[in-house]
Amino acid sequence: MRHSHLILLIALLPLAACCGRRSAVEPLPLVGLSCGRSDSGANTLGTTYTDAILRAGGLPLVFPTVSDETAARELVARVDGVVFTGGPDFDPAIYGEDILNETVEIDAVRDRSDLLLARAALDSGKPILAICRGGQLMNIALGGTLYQDIPSQVTDPDTHGGGAVHAIGLEPGSTLRRLFGVDSLQVNSFHHQAVKDPAPGIRIAARAPDGLVEAFETDQVLAVQFHPEKMVQTDTAWLRLFRHFLAQTETTRR
Repeated sequence: MRHSHLILLIALLPLAACCGRRSAVEPLPLVGLSCGRSDSGANTLGTTYTDAILRAGGLPLVFPTVSDETAARELVARVDGVVFTGGPDFDPAIYGEDILNETVEIDAVRDRSDLLLARAALDSGKPILAICRGGQLMNIALGGTLYQDIPSQVTDPDTHGGGAVHAIGLEPGSTLRRLFGVDSLQVNSFHHQAVKDPAPGIRIAARAPDGLVEAFETDQVLAVQFHPEKMVQTDTAWLRLFRHFLAQTETTRR
């Protein structure tokens, strides 16, 4: 009987060691991502966003659209950081302007949801990565305004939109410059709107050749006007941006 107990103990030792190692492994950072909406009202999000988070070492969780502050705050409370994604134009009434022309296409349901989530995320102090519309959202939420229709409001509209590739200049001391170690980058361009009046307190991190803001940051937010999640598919160097964002979540996870 004594021998059988000894055999059982020996057999269980590898399992105990395995379980001990597993419990010591740090869980992946959980990242909330804002979603878009289809014409039928379904919540949608391109897989390039979730793929980029997974490849960088995070675990993506797509937020649904929300309509009240409590839901927004509960969602943000459950994640380690938030990514605000691309999408349609913002209603200029949000920042005190009338619609400029017929090119401005808005989604009031998503505007409300994104603003609720943005305010909850900003109040939480958790890291925020804001992409394209997401960057525009951050500028609005922090008190800035937008160019509603780049082709009619900026000097070089051909630089922006349609997937065009162009250079951006990186500001000294910016996060992008530190991550990539260069003073300019080639980026894609799919946007119809962009930062006009920068919100108080933000730091401009990059500009296009025509001066349009291509990236800005605060101590909490990194916002880019281009789409790094698309560029990751052909250039893995862009994973640096997502890994930097995930590293920032370490301070809020402790």
